[in-house]
Amino acid sequence: MRYERPKTTAEVTNLLAGAVGRAFVLAGGTDLLVRMKSDDFEVDLVVDIKAIPSMSEISETADGFEIGAAVPCAVLGENKALVAAWPGVVEAANLIGSTQIQGRCTIAGNLCNASPAADSVPAMVAAGAHARIASPDGAKIVAVEEIPVGPGETSLKKGEFIEAILIPKRSPRSGDAYLRFIPRTEMDIAVVGAGVRLTLDEQGGIESARVALGAVGPKVVLSEEAARAIVGSKLEEAALDALAEACSAASTPIDDKRGTVEFRKHVVGVLARRAAKLAYKRAGEN
Repeated sequence: MRYERPKTTAEVTNLLAGAVGRAFVLAGGTDLLVRMKSDDFEVDLVVDIKAIPSMSEISETADGFEIGAAVPCAVLGENKALVAAWPGVVEAANLIGSTQIQGRCTIAGNLCNASPAADSVPAMVAAGAHARIASPDGAKIVAVEEIPVGPGETSLKKGEFIEAILIPKRSPRSGDAYLRFIPRTEMDIAVVGAGVRLTLDEQGGIESARVALGAVGPKVVLSEEAARAIVGSKLEEAALDALAEACSAASTPIDDKRGTVEFRKHVVGVLARRAAKLAYKRAGEN
């Protein structure tokens, strides 16, 4: 195995593009290093991006927040401006693993791991986040929901890697929330997750919404039907019922030892209702 620790983005993309065999980016390493201990996992090149200063920085811009690919999830919770603007995103990121894992894991890595049960991904999708992807041909901006294409698979091409997650500036009277169901009280993988972002009009009606669901399909589910179910409402009971029904209908979960199809389709509606109520409350406070 070859290990490289480049100091520029261009070096990273050139190394990845020229790699022979399997190449991986090392940011936090909480997924990659575990996989590398498996006898059936092979890696020919590991490119550590932590020597690039921008990878470990959070910047607030006129357009929102730029989160470097190597920023640990624990650091997100220490950024007061980010917590105030996008509490749902931060809360979702802070559900990943233990305290020790939090000091290393990253939302970019959580995204690239492409697990359908990733906690930070539905929250980022609900927030309308994008990923800035570096490649030998330059950078491009891609919606977060376009990165995972299936379990363990992403749309990234050879030579490409995510250098930053871009969270947009929060609109006035907007709020977000992410909730999940797990069998234990902590340090478990989501059986179902739901992220909701709402923007209210001046009368308290829902002007726009995004609803993203996790662990109920091969990748995160962005449900336009669920969003339409609550737009124009003030989250009256009928609107919440329609939201839950739309989320259940949009879900295509699997049966496994952690939950049945029927259970997941029911719980995703329950969580979406609760997340919508929390997002609505936060939007009203903003």
